[in-house]
Amino acid sequence: MAEVSAHFFARSLSTLRQRPTRHGIHLLRRHYGVPLNSRFKILFMGRDEFSCLVFRELHAARDLWDELVIATNPDEKTGRRGSHLSVSPLKLLGQSVKVPVHTIPHTKPEFRQWTLPEPFSVSGEPPQNHIVVTASFGRILSGPMLDNFAATRRFNLHPSLLPAYRGPAPIQHAILNAEEETGVSVVEMLKWKEGIDAGNIWGTYRVPLHKGAMFPELRDTLGHLGGRLLVSVLRDLRVGKASSQPQAALESSPHASTITAADSCINFSTMTAESIVRRHRAISHQRPLITCLATEKTVQLHSPYVLDTPPDSLSDVPGTATFQKSTRTLVVRCADSSVLSVPLMKQQDKALMEAKDWWNGAKGLGLVKDGELNFLNVFTHVLQ
Repeated sequence: MAEVSAHFFARSLSTLRQRPTRHGIHLLRRHYGVPLNSRFKILFMGRDEFSCLVFRELHAARDLWDELVIATNPDEKTGRRGSHLSVSPLKLLGQSVKVPVHTIPHTKPEFRQWTLPEPFSVSGEPPQNHIVVTASFGRILSGPMLDNFAATRRFNLHPSLLPAYRGPAPIQHAILNAEEETGVSVVEMLKWKEGIDAGNIWGTYRVPLHKGAMFPELRDTLGHLGGRLLVSVLRDLRVGKASSQPQAALESSPHASTITAADSCINFSTMTAESIVRRHRAISHQRPLITCLATEKTVQLHSPYVLDTPPDSLSDVPGTATFQKSTRTLVVRCADSSVLSVPLMKQQDKALMEAKDWWNGAKGLGLVKDGELNFLNVFTHVLQ
C-alpha cells in the first residue's frame, strides 16, 4: 500500500478537477469568479476516522480559515449494559488541537431542530465566507440548517466517484463489487427533497483499487486525498477560480446502501471463496463474517483467504468443512467448487481461537462426522 499511496500523492493537485465528458459532450460548468478578501469561517461536521483525516488537512491549511468549528456526535454508552463509552474520534481530535467542538443531539428528530453553533446560525442573506463541510457525518442536514449557508458554500466529502455509490457505505460496496477504480468527490449539498449526494461536483480524485485492499487502508487513502482535494477546491473558491458541474446521469450507477447484519452472513452455496474474502476485506471492521452450525450457534470467520490447492478428500458439497493440517486452517467448500481457508474462528459466546483448537472443540461436541462438518445456510434466527 505504501507504494500505491506514494504514487497517489505524487500526482499534481492541478489535475484534480479535470473536465469530464459524457457521450463526447462537455458538461456545463458553473464558474465563480469573485475573489474573497477575508478567510472562511468553516463549520466541519463529522465523526469517524475518515472525518479526522479530512479535518487534519483542512486544519493545516491556515491560509483558508480564520475560524474553524467542529460539530460531531455525542458520547454514547455501548457494549453490554452500557459498560463502554464510545467517543467520537473527531471530538478527541478537535479537543487536542484546541478547536471548538459542539455535540449534536442523540436522536434524528432532535437533530432536525438543532440550532447551529455561532457564528453559523444567521438570519437574512448568508455570508459568502461561511462554509459548511460534512465528511462521514452520518446525518442529513435539514433545509433550515442549509439555509444558513449560500448554495455554493455547502460541501460534502464523499468517498466515491459520484454518481456511482451514492449512499452511506461507498467504500465497502466498491470493495464488495471488485471495482478496479474508486475515488473521492467534493459534492455540493442539496436539500433532502432535491437528492442525497446528487449535487454539483466541485472536484474529484480517482484512485486505483488494488485487489487486496482492506477497508481501513482504503478509507485512510481516500481521507488523506479527500482532505487535500477539499483544500484545493476552497483555495480556488477563495481566489475566484473554482467551478462546479452537474453530475453525470445515474443510468445504472450502483448504490451504496447501509451495511447490515445480513451482509455478514455467509452462504457457501451461493458465494465463491473469492467473494467471501472480498466481503471480509470490505466489512469485517464493522461486522465480522459469520456462518451457522447445526446447533444454530454462529461462528465468526477471521482472516479468511482463498485456498488454491484444496485437499482431495474435501466433499464437493458447499458448506462442508474439514481441518487441514498442512495449513492449520479450517477449509470450507464454497460455490463454483472454490475453497476457503480460515485460520481463526470465534464461536458464539466463546473467545477467538486458532482453527485447530476450534476444530477439536467441534469434535468434542459431536459436530464432526467422518472428518467433516457441515455449516448451515439459514440465518433466520440470527436476523430476527
